[in-house]
Formats: sequence, C-alpha cells, structure tokens
Amino acid sequence: MWWCSKKVLRGPRARKRQLRPAATLAVVSVLAAACGFHLQGATPMSPVMKVTYVDTEDARSPFLLTLLRSLETSGAAITPDRAAATAVLRIERDETGQRVLSVSASNHPTEYEIFYTVKYSVSAGGKELLTTQTLTLTRDYSFDETTLLAKEHEEDILREALARDLAGLVMSRLTSL
Repeated sequence: MWWCSKKVLRGPRARKRQLRPAATLAVVSVLAAACGFHLQGATPMSPVMKVTYVDTEDARSPFLLTLLRSLETSGAAITPDRAAATAVLRIERDETGQRVLSVSASNHPTEYEIFYTVKYSVSAGGKELLTTQTLTLTRDYSFDETTLLAKEHEEDILREALARDLAGLVMSRLTSL
C-alpha cells in the first residue's frame, strides 16, 4: 500500500488520542457550568415569576409579544387569571413614535428619530417587588423622499429592534427579582 502514507496506530496510545477530545469537552463543560454560563434567552426566572399575569391595555404590541416569548422561554407560565398568578407584571405605558431631527434647506425632513417607551412595575402577594420603571430607547435614521417605501420598511425594522432591546432589558431586571 504505497498510496497510504498514514500509519494506523493500535493499542493504548491510540485510545489515549481518541479520548483527548472527549476529555477536553468534558472539562470545558464543567468549567462553563461552574462559572454560571447559560445560553442566551434561557435565563431561569425567579420562583416569584413562575406564574405571571400581565396587566396591559395593548395585548398586541411588538414589545409585549417579545416579552411574553422571553418569559415563556425562561420557564414562566403566563396566566389569564389574575388570582392564579404568583406575580403581576403591569405594563402602564407601551408607546412608540417619531420626531424630526433635521430638515433640508427647503424645509423637508432629512432625518428622523424613532423612540420606544415602556413603563412597567411588578407586584406579588400585595407587595410591590419592582417599583414603576420607565425605559426609553431611541434610534435615528436618514430620510429620502425618493426611497419612501424602503425608508418605511427601515422604520418598521428599527421599531421591532427597539421592542426586542426593551424586552431584553426588562427580562434582565425580572430575572434579578
């Protein structure tokens, strides 16, 4: 077999080479678990938030839908019955809008700022666990009338990104309860 230049090892030396990757993976897994590492989006919820009732006026907002998905991913159950809940998450304000940042010489908008504001609180067992918190995120984008459809799409994408970012901030505060 002159075309095969690789030696085939047999015996205890070969078995050691086969076990090295498995041993390395085991050590890395143990070290990662020991330092508190967990996959993104899989943060375990506090026992207080295990059964959560969400009190809100707008049940279809991008922020709320993202937050509900994150709560369920983290192990919380969302209940429609306030009496069965271990915690009440009250969304007092969930609004988005835009402001003109700059205008051209002919008084046409050339840049907009999109904002998304959320105001929320958490209570459990008649006690307020988290006082009313207000979070606002903003993004700005340039505007051109000749690409109106593309700019409207960009605005929608930015609003969704703001909603995801706000839901992530709220989740980080909820997991610390």
